[in-house]
Amino acid sequence: MAQGLFTQNKIALIWDFDKTLIPGYMQQPIFERFQIDEERFWEETNTLASRYTDRGYRVSGESVYLNHILTHVRNGEMKGLNNKLLRELGSEIEFYQGLPEFFSELRDEARLKPEYVKHEIEIEHYIVSTGLAEMIRGSKIAPYVDGIWGCEFIENPLLPGCMNQDELGMQTDAEISQIGMMVDNTTKTRALFEINKGTNKDDAIDVNSKLAQEDRRVPFQNMIYIADGPSDVPSFSVVRKFGGKTYAVYKPSNEAEFAQNDLLLQTNRIHAYGPARYQGDSNTSMWLKLHVQKMCDRIVADREANFAQRISKPPQHLKNKTEEPTEGENSLEQETMEL
Repeated sequence: MAQGLFTQNKIALIWDFDKTLIPGYMQQPIFERFQIDEERFWEETNTLASRYTDRGYRVSGESVYLNHILTHVRNGEMKGLNNKLLRELGSEIEFYQGLPEFFSELRDEARLKPEYVKHEIEIEHYIVSTGLAEMIRGSKIAPYVDGIWGCEFIENPLLPGCMNQDELGMQTDAEISQIGMMVDNTTKTRALFEINKGTNKDDAIDVNSKLAQEDRRVPFQNMIYIADGPSDVPSFSVVRKFGGKTYAVYKPSNEAEFAQNDLLLQTNRIHAYGPARYQGDSNTSMWLKLHVQKMCDRIVADREANFAQRISKPPQHLKNKTEEPTEGENSLEQETMEL
């Protein structure tokens, strides 16, 4: 009997990182280590796209900060910055209250009811960020997630003629020198489809392969996308369009971010929004738990309905037709009923 590739009993919570899980930007420990003026770095970065345009170059405004970091390394302001140090600095990232424990609490929602356990429903967490993957891997939330998408650096780029060399020398004082992976707010949507199709779990499945909806590992209706604002509109749109849930967070007491989230709600980009508080009694944690439970209930109902459709009823013993009673039997039956 034909079976789907996956059982579709997974729920994916997909998180942005900066200003969603943490109050600011993850690069702050880098600036502190090398005594770089953080405010000035971002001011310079925000002008780079227009400055390069004036010089005849076309660059991505969302990812140009990666090149600005590499320029600092090459010029000596961040001498010695490599992937190992990035991971170490990731341990210094401070998260919003309730994290990372809240990730475990959400996983526990899949064990609230016996029917959830029966159908082996699982909650998965993914981080999709324009920030630095190595720093996320070094942070205290890394053990709680099932996958990380972020920007990556290369330390020792391969040289021309590398195909003809059996051994390639490695620098002992390695520094990041090239961009290996770039994630921006548009290409985040590719990560969503990789989770949807199961590409991240099975290398044999290409993200561009045509795959029937029933064969996809995590249907979009089993996804919740959580982020902080307008920069995530492409991802909000994809998840919402295909039946998933979208939720925006804002820094508590920040009126500008609150208004920004409200606009996203009014323009139908998100289903709801709330403060970036992840304790059990906050609006955000309660909303996320509620909709995880609703997804669990729907998965149970869908799987049981599908099971019932696939199983035919067993044959049953048939009763013989009752013979017509004689005239005397009718009279006796009538007399009995009257008594």
